[in-house]
Amino acid sequence: MSLTASSHRSVTPGEASAERPATSTLAAAVLGFFVITLDATIVNVALPSIRDGLGGGITGLQWVVDGYTLMFAALLLSAGALSDRIGARRAFAAGLALFVVASVACGLAPSLGALVAARFVQGAGAAVTMPASMALIRHAYPDAAKRARAVAVWAMGGAVAAAAGPVLGGVLSLASWRMIFYINLPVGAVTLLLLARTNPSPQHKVPFDWIGQVTAVLAMGGLTYGAIESGADGFTAPRVLVSLTIAVISFAAFLTAQARVAHPMVPLDMFRSRTMVISVVIGFAFMVGFYGLPFLFSLYFQQGRGLSSAAAGVTFLPMMLLGACLTPFAARIVERTGPRPPIVTGLVLLAAGSAALSAVPASTPIWAMALLLIPVGLAGPLVMPPTTAVLLESVPARRAGTASGVFNTSRQVGGALAVAVFGALLATPSDFLHGLRTSLVIAAVVVLAAAAAGLMLRSRPGVR
Repeated sequence: MSLTASSHRSVTPGEASAERPATSTLAAAVLGFFVITLDATIVNVALPSIRDGLGGGITGLQWVVDGYTLMFAALLLSAGALSDRIGARRAFAAGLALFVVASVACGLAPSLGALVAARFVQGAGAAVTMPASMALIRHAYPDAAKRARAVAVWAMGGAVAAAAGPVLGGVLSLASWRMIFYINLPVGAVTLLLLARTNPSPQHKVPFDWIGQVTAVLAMGGLTYGAIESGADGFTAPRVLVSLTIAVISFAAFLTAQARVAHPMVPLDMFRSRTMVISVVIGFAFMVGFYGLPFLFSLYFQQGRGLSSAAAGVTFLPMMLLGACLTPFAARIVERTGPRPPIVTGLVLLAAGSAALSAVPASTPIWAMALLLIPVGLAGPLVMPPTTAVLLESVPARRAGTASGVFNTSRQVGGALAVAVFGALLATPSDFLHGLRTSLVIAAVVVLAAAAAGLMLRSRPGVR
């Protein structure tokens, strides 16, 4: 009798109607995260094909990657607040629609400059979509345990995109690099249809922080521009020094504005939380390795080892597939151990993989390098889902979008700087291998420092 009663309770109309919007919300959030992650991973393997079709050197290719990542990072801060103000559902729809339109523009780009411009717009759309997707989950799953499982499923969307991106990019590039952007159109359409079935999101009306947004864009743009252009001109070049100076002044102005304006887009009191600070550090360092390494080896496998775009994509497959297979178990691991052990373990694996790849001789077989990339792939599901869940648990619901924006900004800044700095180190063809090794050592050191910070996280959720 108890079993029957329990079974009937699970399918009552009221419960079923409550589950349907949550399921549609999660599906839309997963697909949204999937498509904006896919666009980052699918591009790396296609870079040589883009250069062959549109021309340009390493600096131009860096901007193809960082044009997207820079706008993603620069607008995430206000995009998180925008999600809170107009509602996550409306923000998600607007961001994804802009992303899809920009994807079509990327596919139609007649020149490298036009492609980079469209990538900037793509990044703006992705910036609005990302924190809104996390806020949708936060509102749809008020229970912490269910929310942690939902976040793990959401992360699975990114893991699948990361796994499919290199191979799909390599295969599509055999036909045309333009196809890697057109693929976003059907995925975006399905996502918007799912979103139409979700419940409206709560809104918190607060004035927009224009000063904070402008100074944030100038700071991140100046830093990224200076890092990229230093590869061709050197750090002492006047335009590099000017851009870095602008970055420093703008960052100081940003901090001053956030401390004084009535409604800052990044309330500085959020950083009184140790969990918030550590999460931001981990997000930044993780992307230095996880985003920087595919950029490095996409170029190395094709330019240094002579692989085709498809073969280069296949080389990443063991790394990405094993990471994707581990992702569904991330929530269960955290439930048993708490967030700290998997986060620290994942960061140590990422640092170890980077260090090992920096030490192998140039004659190392491709299959051996593919195996050494596996620890990098395993780091993704061990680090990001628990870090995201810990972050959302540490902030009130009304600040879910803002906290998500800050966290994802740290991630995108880490990825953008990794591509900028690593690309600068690869700028001289004769020193390509030396630049590759130096980049890997930098990644290992940064990630290992984040692992040390991760040791200060709470051992169990709810433990103060």
